[in-house]
Amino acid sequence: MAPSLHKSRWLSLQGLIAALLGGFLCLAPAPALAIAASGLPDTPPQERILDTADVLSRAAIGELSKTLESFSTDRVDAHLITVNRLDYGISLSQLGAKVLERWSETGDPQQLLFLIDSQTNSAAVVASPDLNGQLDSSLLRSTARTTMAQPIREGGRYRQGSLDAMNRLLTVLEGGDDPGEPATAEVVTQPSNIPTKEETASSNAFTWIVVLLVLGTLVPMLTWWVFSR
Repeated sequence: MAPSLHKSRWLSLQGLIAALLGGFLCLAPAPALAIAASGLPDTPPQERILDTADVLSRAAIGELSKTLESFSTDRVDAHLITVNRLDYGISLSQLGAKVLERWSETGDPQQLLFLIDSQTNSAAVVASPDLNGQLDSSLLRSTARTTMAQPIREGGRYRQGSLDAMNRLLTVLEGGDDPGEPATAEVVTQPSNIPTKEETASSNAFTWIVVLLVLGTLVPMLTWWVFSR
């Protein structure tokens, strides 16, 4: 075959590989950008929810926005932020603290922020220092780790977790008793057909395995010996 024909086919193969790689790169989803405090608004936004992770439906955003608006009765400016990836070296609580520090300078001094990280299914609740007398750190931590995060971890119920957390803090701000953490579902162990250690030790399965291994080794050897004579 002529060298020019070889070269032509090789160039065609290179072009095909390049085209396939280009198509694959175009179809591959772009990596999610990390969220830092600098990537969020400098002042409290008019909308109550910043769903940057896109985990809430339009109906959920409407319902949660109305609940967040209810905090205004107690002169609290409340917002919900969802993220799908945090900037390296920063926790969800630290992100909220930085945002509130910046927002408190230009907005209402009583700021309350609910945060969700959809990548780790974790939550945080952060409040400005002016709310420490009404919403102490232990209440905020409990609300985030149990009331809010538990429904999120159990099937990604972002709307339900956020709504439960908001209603719990609203109750406290309005002078009611803290409803407390949600009841933890009791884990029921299902019957298993996997033998226990004691059952395995008392069975003769190991003996049968050894016998089968021995037979599997001796039978081929004996067969070879008989037919090779």
